[in-house]
Amino acid sequence: MLGIVFTGGLGPKREEVEEYLQRAHLIVAADSGILLAEQMEVEPQIILGDMDSLPDRRVLERHKNAEIQVYPTEKDDTDTELALKCLRSRGCTESILIGGGGGRLDHLLGIVSLFYRPDPPSRWFTHGEEIIYIANTLDIQGLKGRVATFMPVSVEECRMTTEGLRWPLDSLCWKPGDIGISNIIISDEARVTMRQGKLIMIIPKKE
Repeated sequence: MLGIVFTGGLGPKREEVEEYLQRAHLIVAADSGILLAEQMEVEPQIILGDMDSLPDRRVLERHKNAEIQVYPTEKDDTDTELALKCLRSRGCTESILIGGGGGRLDHLLGIVSLFYRPDPPSRWFTHGEEIIYIANTLDIQGLKGRVATFMPVSVEECRMTTEGLRWPLDSLCWKPGDIGISNIIISDEARVTMRQGKLIMIIPKKE
């Protein structure tokens, strides 16, 4: 089951995520993520958070069919974390995050930190990037000529094999803090296979 979280910040155009919206079993908006959902003309089933980022809580009145969950401002989890936990509690086995671009650096880093944890999003779409989580094998199709940055997101060392990249990663052993910036996909069908650890691949939006 696929679940989608809309979070506050800048997001992609609807057509860039349409295939996932069509497949989603559950859509949750986290706090001001409801504004992005409205912008994309998506109606979430659940809206949750402390709502401190909403310019006006009367926004919620526009979504009479949604389940509203209001949390206290002082809490251990961010609204985005709460939304991901909500997806899992409702049976979703895969999650996609939409939004989170621009804004405060600490919020951005907070989302990046989710990929180090159990059950991270499989993909994250901002206004300028698509971020893909790689735990096993990722087949990359239709991105020939695009720039790709790779970053380890596990405490253990990362070892991988790659096909279709200008600079292969096969001989590398990456530790936390390492990063491979601005590699280039040179094949219509490329591949990254993890031998140990986990990566994220960051694809900037094509200019």
